[in-house]
Amino acid sequence: MAITNNYKLNLIQWYPGHIAKAEKNLKEQLKLVDVVLEVRDARIPLATHHPQIGEWVGNKTRILVLNRLDMITPQVRSLWTDWFRSQGEVPYFTNAQQGQGVTAIAKAAQAAGVELNKKRCDRGMLPRPVRAVVIGFPNVGKSALINRLLGRRVVESAARPGVTRSLRWVRISDQLQLLDAPGVIPSRLENQDAALKLAICDDIGQASYDNQLVASALVDFLNEIHITANHLLPESPLQLRYGLDSTPYTGESYLEALAEHRYNGDVERAARQLFTDYRKGLLGTIPLELPPNL
Repeated sequence: MAITNNYKLNLIQWYPGHIAKAEKNLKEQLKLVDVVLEVRDARIPLATHHPQIGEWVGNKTRILVLNRLDMITPQVRSLWTDWFRSQGEVPYFTNAQQGQGVTAIAKAAQAAGVELNKKRCDRGMLPRPVRAVVIGFPNVGKSALINRLLGRRVVESAARPGVTRSLRWVRISDQLQLLDAPGVIPSRLENQDAALKLAICDDIGQASYDNQLVASALVDFLNEIHITANHLLPESPLQLRYGLDSTPYTGESYLEALAEHRYNGDVERAARQLFTDYRKGLLGTIPLELPPNL
């Protein structure tokens, strides 16, 4: 089922000026970088892949980081690990807020530095710290990852997109320097299924979408996963949370029914509560994407 069939008249687009400026500066700084840490949201690892990342990275070492490990189940993590390995990639899963998996990221970046300095030494050059950049969509946890790597808070981190607005080099150790960059996003979101997932997961600015549209899409995504991969979902997550099962409804009709059931007919309040509960994990550890051809 293509969720966007129901929402094609309400396109989601978001490309604020500070991102356009940051992307231009980022491309210039990439010339100085040895390693790229690409951070994605583990709930939507395909939707949070920037289509130009391959062009930007070129032949540099790329480390794939899937953050928000705590918001998917071990079974889903295993499925994504197998899928990415089948694509020739090794995913590193992290919970940057709590520090889980961060040590492995530092080791992987420093290992790239060992290879870098071996080549420098072979050319008669002195060794230097490896220079890494953290790239990803807004609000996927880039700044939280840098703070964990450093062991203290040096860059502002908040649960909303668009907090980091300029590029900044941060010295992690004698072996590693990191460039904290603002979130980057395609200038046009061609895939509106992906755009809806970005909105649901709070990975794009709230001004770009309608709350009721997004909440309805969330219900439709949950219903779709219930049909295609029920064994990977908590049992009846909306039934458990609100006392109202979603499977007999479309997303839009469920939102209206939920408003009548819990919020005195206030559909906007129902919408806000629904995706707020999803973002906080109160509906359970539910991905919005599973590996293709599962």
